[in-house]
Amino acid sequence: MTLEMDLRRSPEELLAELGERARLTTYVASAPGAGKTRRLLDDGRRMRDAGRRVVIGWIETKGRPDLERMAAELARIPSRRVRIGERYFDEFDYDAALREKPDVVILDELAHENLGDGAHAKRWQDALALREAGISVIGAFNIQHLESAAPAAERIIGHPVREIIPFSFMQAADAVVALDISPRLLRSRVRSGKIVNAEDVDRALNGVFKEQTLEMLRELLLQTVDRLTLPAVKARCTSNAVAFILSATDAAPFLRRSAAVAHALDLAFEVVAAPGVDSISVERSVYEAGGELLRERCTPGPAPAQSLGAALVAVSNSKLAAQLVNEPFPCDLFIVGAGQTYIGENAARSPYSGTVGDRMRIGYGRLTVYIGPAAGAGKTYAMLDRAHQLIAENVDLVAAFIETHGRPETASLLDGLEAVPPKVVVADGITYTELDRDALIARRPAVALIDELAHTNAPGSNAPKRFQDVLAVLREGIDVVTTLNVQHLEGLADTVHRLTGTVVRETLPDGILALADEIVLVDITPDALRERLREGKIYPMERVDRALASFFRRENLFALRELALREALRSRYRERVTSPFDRLMISVGTRAIDAPMIRRASRIAARLAIEFAVAHVVPLGERPDPAVVAALRDEARRTNAEWIEDSAADVPARLLQIARMKPQTTLAVAGARRRPRWPQPAAFPRRLLDAGAQELLVLVSPSDSGPDAPD
Repeated sequence: MTLEMDLRRSPEELLAELGERARLTTYVASAPGAGKTRRLLDDGRRMRDAGRRVVIGWIETKGRPDLERMAAELARIPSRRVRIGERYFDEFDYDAALREKPDVVILDELAHENLGDGAHAKRWQDALALREAGISVIGAFNIQHLESAAPAAERIIGHPVREIIPFSFMQAADAVVALDISPRLLRSRVRSGKIVNAEDVDRALNGVFKEQTLEMLRELLLQTVDRLTLPAVKARCTSNAVAFILSATDAAPFLRRSAAVAHALDLAFEVVAAPGVDSISVERSVYEAGGELLRERCTPGPAPAQSLGAALVAVSNSKLAAQLVNEPFPCDLFIVGAGQTYIGENAARSPYSGTVGDRMRIGYGRLTVYIGPAAGAGKTYAMLDRAHQLIAENVDLVAAFIETHGRPETASLLDGLEAVPPKVVVADGITYTELDRDALIARRPAVALIDELAHTNAPGSNAPKRFQDVLAVLREGIDVVTTLNVQHLEGLADTVHRLTGTVVRETLPDGILALADEIVLVDITPDALRERLREGKIYPMERVDRALASFFRRENLFALRELALREALRSRYRERVTSPFDRLMISVGTRAIDAPMIRRASRIAARLAIEFAVAHVVPLGERPDPAVVAALRDEARRTNAEWIEDSAADVPARLLQIARMKPQTTLAVAGARRRPRWPQPAAFPRRLLDAGAQELLVLVSPSDSGPDAPD
């Protein structure tokens, strides 16, 4: 099965993933001290252990003993000596690397300008030339040195950036990986003397290493990598929203409203100018809405939506829109009201919003979440690595619950950490090991490591879900560091199912992330993740082939990585959410199949931070099944929705009356399942538009079918 899947890919892709051609992998960090050198040396040792000849071309250890020890394990290319005036400088010797002909060269500080008569003016040019000569390169640099990011970085850090890497270099790389790090940890490293000399600490903390400066550089980093990865995602997956500008559309408000929904749902926002529209005249509006103007010129319909890979199509309320909603459509439709200009800035709300306020009053512990695209990305490893740095700073820390999944590299990091013994729970003849919350609270450390935030606890535990245990620990004033795969966010369940074909049954509310003081992205490329899988570092070998052919397909991993990047970016603005309406009200019939629609619409409302209501309006004289109505009502209550029940001679007209009782309410409804045939009436979404609905969100019915997503 794996071979069948791989045969769909080009020979170049197969060779690249199998390591049979030279590759250029580039790590990009937000600031010095983010861990670039350690990552390069870790990768070098791993490749060496896999049988590849790895040499250090250039590395900057800054005299740190731990990095010096790591570097001593690898062979080195002798430096070339360059004389300038009376001084001598060491430089990377490109020619010596060619003569040595290793499999892999480690090349730090890619933005560096070479001195003397080197083969190339810049070190990044050395990297490209080595790959061209058949030698793989793993290198690194800071985001401020990237040509497209340098102007913004200069404004952020307050001084000019002199060594520049062109954006084309990033585009030419086989893999670009973001090295995210929390400003709090980075500033701690500065204080401990691991980044700058002791006499420079205060100046650094008040300069480049100010918390606000580091946050802005992080955002710049994630936006850049998001921009780079997006083309790969668009080519394979439906992770985008497409807004079609018709000739009579007022572009600016239409695009602002469409973009608000797209961004809330973690969808890339793309714009197509329909025939007859001057694309140049709308370019500024597209840019201001954060979108990308595509070259395609087509009228919205099922075929264009599929060819563009759209998950959501936005179109203005028009005769064309009325036609589209009257038949099955392959994705969600947002019918945008002509003349509607409202955009709200809503405070993020969730069932845990009160907890956010409580933390300000009673001193909750701090919550740090390491988020990644999938199992095996390195979240637990990164968390444990951070733990050792905290212990080196004399922080009272315990490993409350860690899942190593049998990975030796991860398990080795448990050495030197105090552990809280797990709690053994026996239920229905099955033995479980779980977090011992009571023992942890009794121990009362300053920091607790609690792995797998979305985990479902064994029957009979203190709480159904581990995130509820984490909340209890935070209430005791204990800091928690935890891990999460992006697929487990409840608000992304539909997106993950659409992108991967798998159903995520173990989820947690998005609102939990609103509690996080820090959200750190653990980035990894699909090829690197698949390589780890093949090496048996994620699942047992007997599960590898099946995983490679299903959830761990490259297109799935591209999409999940994109979602993780966007979620990390979203976390920077979680306090305020832009929305084109204040309330979403979904209309449901007396059908059990509408229960998933309630859940789906509730997740959209949660992402938009708006009120949510469920309206069940039936024709006069109809006697709905009480059991079905009760099930729908219970589902509405579970989603914290307002339940509205009524009957009317004209159901669409009554729904509009109810909606208009609260301004800025948009109706949501399930899309047509089949095309109406005479003498049947028009599809229900069409009847709503005919009754005068200004805006409509027409949703594809969610499906609970498909394989479960792995942990």
